Amino acid sequence: VQNLKKVKLEDLLGRDPIILDLEKIQKGLKGKTILVTGAAGSIGSEIARQLMRFNTGQLILLDQAETPSFYLGEELKSKASACDFKIIIGDVTRPEIMEHIFTLYKPEIIFHAAAYKHVPVMEVHPHEAFRVNVGGTKIVSELAIKYKAEKFVMISSDKAVNPTNVM
Repeated sequence: VQNLKKVKLEDLLGRDPIILDLEKIQKGLKGKTILVTGAAGSIGSEIARQLMRFNTGQLILLDQAETPSFYLGEELKSKASACDFKIIIGDVTRPEIMEHIFTLYKPEIIFHAAAYKHVPVMEVHPHEAFRVNVGGTKIVSELAIKYKAEKFVMISSDKAVNPTNVM
């Protein structure tokens, strides 16, 4: 027991930790209209929480899941923040809904996290995985180009190179 070393999280990384330049991030987000798709999911909701720390212009939080969206909205309301956010229920695979959102809000930065992620389930329903993960991304990315968004950040939790499954 005396020879045991206390392990720090940084020891497990296998690389030097990344130090964020919060000033630079603040500059890039200040006053911007930001769209987060898949905002009520595990990754999207954390992106939303992190964005609340910055002085954004407006935060548009889009998800098709009503209950998790409601809980995210309540959580964000409970935090003392001047961030103006809107919860929108919508599906990234519906071009008319997405076009309306882009027309109305003209997002300058998009964090695209809307996707199915549970491989075993989606292996049984590959058509749905493709429809949402590829089709939704196509719709959102084309609108980002059409409406001249400054940045489009694609969030992916699976392999894009040498994939081993439908995801």
